[in-house]
Amino acid sequence: MGQIKSTRADRQLSLEKAEAILEGGMQEFLAHGYAATSMDRVAIAAGVSKATVYSHFQDKEGLFTALIQRLVEGKFRSIFDLANEKVLQTAPEIILQDLANRVLNTGMNEPQFLNFMRVILGESGRFPQLARAFVRNIEQTSFKMLRQYFTTCPQLKLSDPEATARIFIGTLVHFMIVQEMLHGKDIVPMERERLIENLVNMIVANQAE
Repeated sequence: MGQIKSTRADRQLSLEKAEAILEGGMQEFLAHGYAATSMDRVAIAAGVSKATVYSHFQDKEGLFTALIQRLVEGKFRSIFDLANEKVLQTAPEIILQDLANRVLNTGMNEPQFLNFMRVILGESGRFPQLARAFVRNIEQTSFKMLRQYFTTCPQLKLSDPEATARIFIGTLVHFMIVQEMLHGKDIVPMERERLIENLVNMIVANQAE
C-alpha cells in the first residue's frame, strides 16, 4: 500500500513539474521568441533543474510542440465538439453563429493566445516545423470536427463539407489576424456581427429541403 501511495505521489509531483515547465516555457517564448529562448531560461522560470526540463521534454522543439498541443486541446477541442444529438437537431444557423462567436472570443479576448500565435507566425520562416506542428494539431481538432458536423448535419446539404469547413475557419482566422494581430481595425474596418451573419448565411443557404 505504501509503495502505491509513493508511486501516486511521484506521479503527481511529475505532473506538477511538467505543468510548471509548460508555464515557464510559455512565459519565456512570449518574452523572447523561440530562437532566443533557452532551456536554461525555461528551467529558471519553472523553478526546476535543467535536467528535469529535459526529462519531461526532450528538447526545445518538443516543449514548444507540447505547448501547441495544450493550446489546441484546451482552447479548441471543446469549442468544436459538435458530434452530439442535441447539436445535430439544432438549427445550423444557431450552432454556427455560436461557434463563430466562441472562436473569436478565444482568439481576440485572450492576450496570451494572440501573443503565442504571433510567436508561431513570426518564427515560421526559420522554424517551419513549429508551424507544421500547429497546423497538424488544428487539423485534428477544428477542421476535422467541423468537417464531420457539415457531413452529418441532417439540415445541411453541402457539396463539399471539407472546403466549407476551411472557408468557415479561414474567414474567422483572417478576421482575427487583420483586426487584432496586424492592427488593421481602422484600415479595413468590419463589424464582427456583420461578418458572422454573412458567413453563416452563405452556408445555411445550402439547407436541405
